[in-house]
Formats: sequence, structure tokens, C-alpha cells
Amino acid sequence: MRNEPESLLILVIDDDRYMRLRLSHMIRQEGYRVETANDGEQGLEAYQRLHPHLILLDAMMPVMDGFTCCCKLQALPGSEHTPILMITGLDDPASVDQAFEVGAIDYVTKPIHWPVLRQRMRRVLREAQLAQALAQSNRELQQANQELHRLVLLDGLTQVANRRQFDRYLRQEWQRLSREQTPLAIILADVDCFKAYNDTYGHQAGDLCLQTVAEAFSLAATRPADLVARYGGEEFAVILPNTSAPGALRVAEKIQNTLRAFQMPHAQSSVSDYLTLSLGIASLIPSLRSTPEQAIAAADQALYQAKGEGRDRIVIAPDSEIKP
Repeated sequence: MRNEPESLLILVIDDDRYMRLRLSHMIRQEGYRVETANDGEQGLEAYQRLHPHLILLDAMMPVMDGFTCCCKLQALPGSEHTPILMITGLDDPASVDQAFEVGAIDYVTKPIHWPVLRQRMRRVLREAQLAQALAQSNRELQQANQELHRLVLLDGLTQVANRRQFDRYLRQEWQRLSREQTPLAIILADVDCFKAYNDTYGHQAGDLCLQTVAEAFSLAATRPADLVARYGGEEFAVILPNTSAPGALRVAEKIQNTLRAFQMPHAQSSVSDYLTLSLGIASLIPSLRSTPEQAIAAADQALYQAKGEGRDRIVIAPDSEIKP
């Protein structure tokens, strides 16, 4: 959004008192605010204190010339958003090249032609404002894209990963661990008698039930590399990189114990008076001869066995990696 002139501050750095006064007068007539500095050191201090929108910098000053001052200004935080207009009595090609090399966006030569300086100031300020607006828009777009990407990979109800993210992460970790030759474990779990729960307490309570189960999973699988996902319906899954069957069993037991601690009543369950889970575990070392689908199938078969044996239990697939 375009700023009004009176909201814009211009810093003049010049050792010539008469030139500072003339520039200040002209700048104020254009409606801008103005501050001045007598030399390069004062100019650097003034910049850090005032954060101006534009700097008019004299090239030829004692102690610290404008070229050196420009280099130092460019090194300060945030200076990439502050254009520098060099004022120089030198118009030879080498001086002009040097002005641009040290970071000046433009220059004017002495004696100053005031209409030229006025137009260049307006152009430079307008371009700087547009550049900042574009940078802000790009930041907002990047944040929006990141949020959209996050939402695409998140289950809206439970706020854990969705099936898409589960499949994606499993392929990624499968490839990595096949190179490292370390185990990957998968836990698949079903909420026991969930249809009866929904029929008894209603779909709103069923949604809360799934959110609670997701919380139990998240409290148990806490390593940065662990991924908890809603696999589908009332089924949840966990990917545990670098984890053998005993380690996955400990996580599964913690999930069960956490859910039990919540003591969610389930009057129509054939297993318990409270909400329970059946869980299947598979752990194996990925290789070129195996696939992620085989690991899922092994965990699913173990889950099927857990439900067939009476639910509310954990079963480990027989071919799982058993290194402690």
C-alpha cells in the first residue's frame, strides 16, 4: 500500500552544512520528513536509530567517504529495504560504477539539478515501497502455502496425520531405513466396538471419542520421527522408525494404558465397560526385496488376529524384527 509523503523519512548524510540545509529545505517542501547527519559515523548511528525510508548520501566526505559508508550501511540488519541515493561531484565512469558496486540504487551529480533529484527521489521511494509490498505478499503467500500443505496432510477431525501423509512418510522412511538397514515398526489399531459406541452415544460423541484416541496415540509416540495417523474411520496407525518389535510393543502398551486412564465409558462394548483398542504390530528391516505394503499387511494381519482373539489386546506379527 502506498504511503503518503509525510509518513516517509529521508536521512541526509553530508559534511557540507550548506548542502544539508538546502537538501532539508527542498525535501520538506515535497512533504517528506527529514533528518541529517554530518558524517558517515553519525549517518550509521542515525540509520540504526531512525530506520529511514531513503538515504541521500554524499560520496566525498572526510574520515569516512560515502562509498565506505554505503558499504557499512548495506551490512546493517534491514538495510536491504532502505534505498541509498548517492550524491557525488564525480561523474566519471569509475565513480559511477563504484557507487552502484557499493549498493547505491541511483546517483545525482553536483551541482544538483533539483527537479531531477525530486523525480529520482519519488521514483526510488515508489520502487522501494512496491518492493516491500511484494516481499510482504510473498511472505504471506509462502505462509499460506505452508498452512495449506499442512492442512492437506492433516486429518481435520483428530488433528493427526491423515492417510495421505501416512503413505508418503512410510515411503520416505522405508527408503531411508533400507539404506541404513535398521528396523521400521508399524502399529495398526482399531477402536473396539466403535459402531456400537456411535449407536449408543451419537455421532458427536463418536467424534470426541476419535479425538481422545488420537490424543492417547500422540502422548505415547513422542519421538520427533514418530508419526501418528488416522488410517481410516476408527482405525489409527503409528510409524516408528528405527524401532524393533519390543520397542513398538512398549509404545502400543503405553497407548492402551493412556486410553484406559481416560476411562471413557462404553456400555455396549462386548469387551469392557470402558473404551478399548485392538492393536497389531509389524517390525522389519526394509530392503529391496520387501515393500511398505508388506509391512502394512503384516500389521493388519496381526490386528485381525487381535480382534479375533477377543479384542483389547496387542499381537505382534510373527516375522517381526525382534532385536531389543
